[in-house]
Amino acid sequence: MAHPKRRQSSTRRDKRRTHYKAVLPQLAKDATTGEMHLYHRAHWHEGKLYYRGKVVLEKEVESTEEN
Repeated sequence: MAHPKRRQSSTRRDKRRTHYKAVLPQLAKDATTGEMHLYHRAHWHEGKLYYRGKVVLEKEVESTEEN
């Protein structure tokens, strides 16, 4: 296995690490609901699952029946 011959200085280490930056996720505004969501992701709004402005799925309401 390769081992460094000399210790790398903190300046060199920090210069290498400058390229790894945290970026904010891109958000999109849904034209139908006005809700903010991640790009290319479905999102829930008022019990409905929306994707690209269309309802994909509706949440079922649980009903309790007692006999």
